[in-house]
Amino acid sequence: MKKYNFNAGPSMLPREVIENTAKQILDFNGSGLSLMEISHRAADFKPVVDEAVALIKELLDIPQGYSVIFLGGGASLQFMQIPANFLVHKAGYVNSGTWAKKAMKEAKHFGEVVEVASSADANYTRLPEIKEIPSDLDYLHITTNNTIFGTELRKDIDAPVPLIADMSSDIMSRPVDVSKYKAIYAGAQKNMAMAGVTVVILKDDALGLSGRDLPTMIDYRTHVDKGSMFNTPPVVPIYSLLETMRWCKAQGGVKEMARRAEERAKVVYGEIDRNKLFRGTVEEGSRSLMNICFVMNDEYKELEKPFLDFATSRGMVGIKGHRSVGGFRASCYNAQTMEGVNALVQTMKDFEAQH
Repeated sequence: MKKYNFNAGPSMLPREVIENTAKQILDFNGSGLSLMEISHRAADFKPVVDEAVALIKELLDIPQGYSVIFLGGGASLQFMQIPANFLVHKAGYVNSGTWAKKAMKEAKHFGEVVEVASSADANYTRLPEIKEIPSDLDYLHITTNNTIFGTELRKDIDAPVPLIADMSSDIMSRPVDVSKYKAIYAGAQKNMAMAGVTVVILKDDALGLSGRDLPTMIDYRTHVDKGSMFNTPPVVPIYSLLETMRWCKAQGGVKEMARRAEERAKVVYGEIDRNKLFRGTVEEGSRSLMNICFVMNDEYKELEKPFLDFATSRGMVGIKGHRSVGGFRASCYNAQTMEGVNALVQTMKDFEAQH
């Protein structure tokens, strides 16, 4: 039986990315050595890093004066590394969900933090309404996509201060005006690579201004100066990222990824809104195209587990909602296909027909 992967992350990758990475794991560039066992300083590996950086810059149209680095530790490490490097006096945070709240908590270790907007009062079922942004902030931190609750900000907001964004779960799914940002970071295991590497985009002239005597590994300049090679980087995840960026470019780039995201989401949300058994959990204007969250209508609540079992029997993988909210979540990242989306929708229709 064919499986359809809707996992929220680590998540589905294009088949050719998996196959090409697997070939290099067996024999990297004809060297007779596995990608898993080569030195990160091998002559053949530096071009991998260089091409991956170049493709990210090309695909996101990153202007001059920005660096791209590859780190470990996931976006969760960036929750503290960002304020360590950029919070001088005061930072603003938009509280749009679990991960935004975690980022804000870590920032408080380094200075004054202002909650500029929040949708906690609505249980994060909508994007926060940003009414006023203080002009004396060092930066405004936003989390563009909320994987747990299913909201997404798919535009670059206008602000009187530089933006910093956690784009872990929607980077490469749409064009971004990088010039508005002091930094962008993303755990790569949604739209960019297998798990294990974090991508950080940094404005060069914003580095080194915190006034702190930072530990070497926490100072972004360490990794910019050494081209992500200060210590051993996650070699295999970076290679898988390179293959994904090649795939993304060949498919038409981020504009095409945005078109496909809209197409997929229209089909799934359309069925959620039509089907008597289900309802979406997010206000329509805030709905994520990456993580589509839904629950059983109240009168059919007892059918939640039967539907999950039914969907699993049809090959659906990873549609159970996050443990903190329940229900269902269909994650539709760049690699998700219309075949997978249509299979999910048909599963929902067939289950409805039985009830």
